Amino acid sequence: MGGISGSYAEGADAIVVSGGYRDDEDHGDWILYTGQGGNVGRRQVADQELTRGNLALALSEERGLPVRVIRGAGGDPKLSPTTGYRYDGLYVVVRHWQEASVDGPLIWRFVLEREGAPGSSIAAVADPSDASAQRRESTQQRIVRNSAVTQWVKDLYGGRCQFCGIVLETAAGAYSEGAHVRALGSPNDGPDTVDNVLCLCPNDHVLFDKGALYVADGKIVRSHDGFVLGELTVRAGHTVREEHFAYHREHFAGVRRGA
Repeated sequence: MGGISGSYAEGADAIVVSGGYRDDEDHGDWILYTGQGGNVGRRQVADQELTRGNLALALSEERGLPVRVIRGAGGDPKLSPTTGYRYDGLYVVVRHWQEASVDGPLIWRFVLEREGAPGSSIAAVADPSDASAQRRESTQQRIVRNSAVTQWVKDLYGGRCQFCGIVLETAAGAYSEGAHVRALGSPNDGPDTVDNVLCLCPNDHVLFDKGALYVADGKIVRSHDGFVLGELTVRAGHTVREEHFAYHREHFAGVRRGA
């Protein structure tokens, strides 16, 4: 049975967790899942690409599409069937990034959380397939953030994007977003502190979170293909720690350390 079922056009509809990749972690209500490709005999021998099933899982995250999880007998004995395969419910992909595997080559990693798991919050949303707009329950896990931290950074820059320099003026004033360089929450565990936050416009925030933009040594802003976009704007009293930029480059932009 293949590891990821689905397509890059419609997203992933199911994954199999059965011990095929040494980097996998199964915690029951949440899974740290390794993408497909470059694996021979449970050893990673080549870099994975964001194509095929990996791209399908990324699309499922982007669109908020649930993914069926099927556990096989080769997985964690405490969570897996003794023989064959078992359907274990719906999960949602909450984030993904690229990093080095235990064997060295780069892999794509996906965090999936079970719908309805303890500690999640329930929000009612309209079902777009229902013309009467009846409401259904949607389960999401949320991280509690300190809004004062991001607001301090945004105020310091007056809402001006540190990447492109744009200021989005609205009737309520300048609009910008606080972007955490090293993502909050497990397994990234970035701190919710001003030395881990940038003031970005919405476009650059999304591109940065997805690894399409990153900050190179020397505070140079680059695109995912290495093109130099300019220099990061930094104001007195605000310094982002280089270790957070290095983590983002390696885990989200797929740039090897020292490259």
